[in-house]
Amino acid sequence: MKKNWYIIVTMSGYEEKVKENIERKIEATGIRNLVGRIVIPEEVVLDATSPSERIILSPKAKLHVNNGKDVNKGDLIAEEPPIYARRNGVIVEVKNVRRIVIETIDKKYTKTYYIPESAGIETGLKVGTKVKQGLPLSKNEEYICELDGRIVEIERMKKVVVQTPEGEQDVYYIPKDVFDRTRIKKGKEVKQGEMLAEARKFFAKVSGRVEVVDYPTRKEIRIYKTKKRKLFPGYVFIEMIMNDEAYNFVRSVPYVMGFVSSGGQPIPVKDKEIRPILRLAGLEEYEEKKKPVKVEMGFKVGDTVKIISGPFEDFAGVIKEIDPERQELKVNVTIFGRETPVVLHVSEVEKIE
Repeated sequence: MKKNWYIIVTMSGYEEKVKENIERKIEATGIRNLVGRIVIPEEVVLDATSPSERIILSPKAKLHVNNGKDVNKGDLIAEEPPIYARRNGVIVEVKNVRRIVIETIDKKYTKTYYIPESAGIETGLKVGTKVKQGLPLSKNEEYICELDGRIVEIERMKKVVVQTPEGEQDVYYIPKDVFDRTRIKKGKEVKQGEMLAEARKFFAKVSGRVEVVDYPTRKEIRIYKTKKRKLFPGYVFIEMIMNDEAYNFVRSVPYVMGFVSSGGQPIPVKDKEIRPILRLAGLEEYEEKKKPVKVEMGFKVGDTVKIISGPFEDFAGVIKEIDPERQELKVNVTIFGRETPVVLHVSEVEKIE
C-alpha cells in the first residue's frame, strides 16, 4: 500500500521534539512499514544588514570560496601568495609599521601608507573612517592624507629592507601573523627566490554566507550570518499509510495536537504541494535552470510570476519586494492555503502576462 504525506499539527516550538519522539518510537516498535520520512520545512535566512566578517585581499589572492556559498567557522576561505626575495642581498632593516589603505568613495582608487610605529598613528583613525585630503595620518604629521575617501584597512606589518650587492634596496612588507623571526633577521643574507614569508591564510571566524566583491584595486570577502527559520511553524510533514494503527501511533506522541483534517479525516498532501518541501529538505533533486543575468529586470511589485526552476518550480506567486542590486525578488507563494514568502533570482521566474 502506497504511503502518502500528511501534516501533523504540533505545539508551537516543539516541532523538532515531535520528530525526535516519532523516530525514537519507530525504532522501539518496528513500525517502519507504516511510517516513512519526517520533514520539518526550513529556509535559510540571511542577515544582510551588515557583514559579520569582512576580509580585504589583494588582486593576487587565491579564493577558496565562491559567491553565495555557505561556510562554517574555521573554513579556509582565501590565501595571499608567499613573499619571495626578488634579488640576492643582505637584510639591513626590520621595522614595525602600520599599513593604512584609503579608498576613494567611488572605490576606483586606493592609496597605501606605511607609517612607522615610532611615528604614532593619529588618534581616531579606524576602518570605516572618512578622511579628507590634508588630514595628518601620523602624530608627528610627517604622513598626510593625499585624497578624499574612506579607510578600508589598518594593519600591523614588518618592513624588511634588503640591500643588493649593487647598493640598491628592495623593500618588503610582511604581515605580522606570517612574520618569522628565525627567517628574517638583520644582517642575514638572502638569495633570489628565497621565501621570506609563507602564504597568508584566512579562515572564517564565523559561519554564514559568502559575498565576494571585486574592486579595481582589491578583492573583498564578506560573510553574513545565516539562520534557519521554519517555513510552517507548528507543522511537521510525515509520510505514512493512514490506518487506525498508524493514526493512533502518531496521535499518542507527546506534543502532537492532531492532523490537518477535514471532517475529522486527515487530508493527504497533494504531490504538487509536497514537491517543494522535499526539495528544500534535500530529499528530492531538481535540475537547476539558469538563464543569463538580465540587465533590465522587467518586473514590478504586484506582478504575477511563474517559478521556472528551483524547489518551487511550477508554482505561481505575486512579487512583494524587488532587490535590483542582487537581482532578487521576494515572491509570495500559496502553499497549503497559506502565503509563504520566498526569495528568488530573476532567472528563476518568468512573468505571467
